[in-house]
Amino acid sequence: MSSLYFFNNFTWMKKYKAIGELLKDYRKINNMSQANFAANVDVDIRTIQRWENGVTLIKSEKEDDIVNETLLPYQLIRNLNANIPIQTYYDFSLGKYSLTELTNPLPDSSWFKAYIENTTHRIRSIDFDTDIQYIVKYMQYFKTVSKSIAKVIEESIKILPEMNLIITDESGYYSGHSFVFPINEDTYEKLKKKEMKEDELTVNNLVNYKSEERPIFYGFDVSANCNDNIFYIINQLFRFIRDLPQQNYLYCGTPYRYDNHDLLIQFGLEKIWDEEDIITEQGLVIDSRFYEGNFKDFLFNNE
Repeated sequence: MSSLYFFNNFTWMKKYKAIGELLKDYRKINNMSQANFAANVDVDIRTIQRWENGVTLIKSEKEDDIVNETLLPYQLIRNLNANIPIQTYYDFSLGKYSLTELTNPLPDSSWFKAYIENTTHRIRSIDFDTDIQYIVKYMQYFKTVSKSIAKVIEESIKILPEMNLIITDESGYYSGHSFVFPINEDTYEKLKKKEMKEDELTVNNLVNYKSEERPIFYGFDVSANCNDNIFYIINQLFRFIRDLPQQNYLYCGTPYRYDNHDLLIQFGLEKIWDEEDIITEQGLVIDSRFYEGNFKDFLFNNE
């Protein structure tokens, strides 16, 4: 089975020219009828039909309901829901959009390193009370997320706010996040040896990394809805890691995004194992891999 991700017959980035086309694909991917979709966003079926057939646009006051229900990026909705739509590429398997075919794939690691000091006011530490519900809902669309993981996230935010981040767009809508857990040595060994799964993590697996001889950071989930936002998230993590007093740290994780496997190797991580593909309820094929390593060579090598 391929290591790519598939949502039914949808693969990689598809070019959308109108909002109706996007909504039709959303329903098809999620096996959702017009009636069910209408009920979820509190409109009648005729309104859904008119949106999908390009007869009318979505009223601005309903765009928020569409974003919250579908988890589609707000900027994607805005681009397509216009009298003169901005044609936009979108990949349902990653929740990622781009404006041109050239910006569909992630650039190589040199892009991150060359502009590592670039930052944005749109990125901040996660506020558990206000942010967590939407982010967990977003994650559950792409990977297994246990109910107990919210407690792990909450504690990790307290211990490690510098690596548990959210990025929004200019309108304040969610655009990406990073969840990185400071775990103990025993937990790391069990994850590496497949003696436990990441959705079995609890707060008992966490430690104060500052007191550890070798801090271990587990990248539970790092994701964003376009390359620019991925850039800002990852480089914020890199700047924190670069300035750690303990440079013998270990970073590890099992990322779900198919577009970053090669990038992780460029960053200096090693693939330890590659699991058999898992097919989700939505028809998404996930090729889980465990990576570990240290970013010192990448961050400090001037070649």
